[in-house]
Amino acid sequence: MKTIHDLIEEVRSNPRIDRAGMILCHNGIVRGFSRGGEEVSKLKVKADRKALEKLIDETKKKPGIVDLKVHINEGVLGVGDDVMLVVVAGDVRENTFPVLIEVVDTIKRSILEKEDI
Repeated sequence: MKTIHDLIEEVRSNPRIDRAGMILCHNGIVRGFSRGGEEVSKLKVKADRKALEKLIDETKKKPGIVDLKVHINEGVLGVGDDVMLVVVAGDVRENTFPVLIEVVDTIKRSILEKEDI
């Protein structure tokens, strides 16, 4: 299983890393309760890999973005387990922070299928 540190090292090995001024990370984990407040013990996760690849390819073309790595753990996960890891390297805050937010939101909205069990 990949870790956030693995993804950071992959980004750091990019030959264009000299163009980056920052690396931002998101580490989404399984919460013990739903947004509605109901207890959750496990979460079933499935990802649309083709849509994820397209999102990554398109995002890497955005101004100031040096690299982007995403890892999604699929299957049945327990409370505290990593669901989604996102690492983005970019030149400046104004280009990089919005991209991290956009990627996480897009993945949660249209790439992940999650079911509380």
